[in-house]
Amino acid sequence: MAARLPRAASGDTPSALRWPTLALLSWGACFAIWRLFGPDWPAAIVASGLGLILAGLHRQTWRRMIVAAGFPMALLFTGTDLPAWIWLIPLAVLVLAYPRRGWSDAPLFPTPHDALRALPERVKLHEGARVLDAGCGLGDGLVALRRAYPGVRFAGIEYSGFLWLLARLRCPWADIARGDLWAQSWRETDLVYLFQRPESMPRALHKARNEMRPGSWLVSLDFPLPGQPVFAQLDTGTRHQLYVYRVSELKA
Repeated sequence: MAARLPRAASGDTPSALRWPTLALLSWGACFAIWRLFGPDWPAAIVASGLGLILAGLHRQTWRRMIVAAGFPMALLFTGTDLPAWIWLIPLAVLVLAYPRRGWSDAPLFPTPHDALRALPERVKLHEGARVLDAGCGLGDGLVALRRAYPGVRFAGIEYSGFLWLLARLRCPWADIARGDLWAQSWRETDLVYLFQRPESMPRALHKARNEMRPGSWLVSLDFPLPGQPVFAQLDTGTRHQLYVYRVSELKA
């Protein structure tokens, strides 16, 4: 029987309270305070302050910015003549882009197109090698991989049907499947590229050790595998760091 992939540790955020649920709850709390004590500008200031406090609970800067700016931006638009149902549009886009089952994976955060340009200097791939972008989103990682390795075969997997469709239209030269990146086999892949989240890396390590063959590579943008020797850590020329692992060197 195949070993089960490790789930989040008991100290991690419960799945029901992961991103973007926490952002929605934060915005809802701000609106509740505004309505309870207003609605007027003093109440708006108090509610915006609450948003700043709740934003500080997040570790990533981009999440803090989204949580902090959500209520003030929405409040600005309430003074316009836009119909009330207009707020259903961003909510619908959010639901399409982030189906409930995919909330435990990384949010949509694109790979810079030149972030992988130094990778071929350290990782040589033969002609026709198979490269997988696991959790490809809109296909930015695939575009960056193609710039680095123009002579290989590309595959991607994305759970969100909305993002999967857009990625297929954008990257017709890649074989992009819709599905769970943790359920799809990595056995026939020469290089797996990830831009996930820190909480996902123990699971990625387990999957790579159990499925990927010797001689293959695991590459992660920004987030290292816990307790593993890094074959190379590359500066991307941006604020991102690239962590390169030889699968045969991963420790049990």
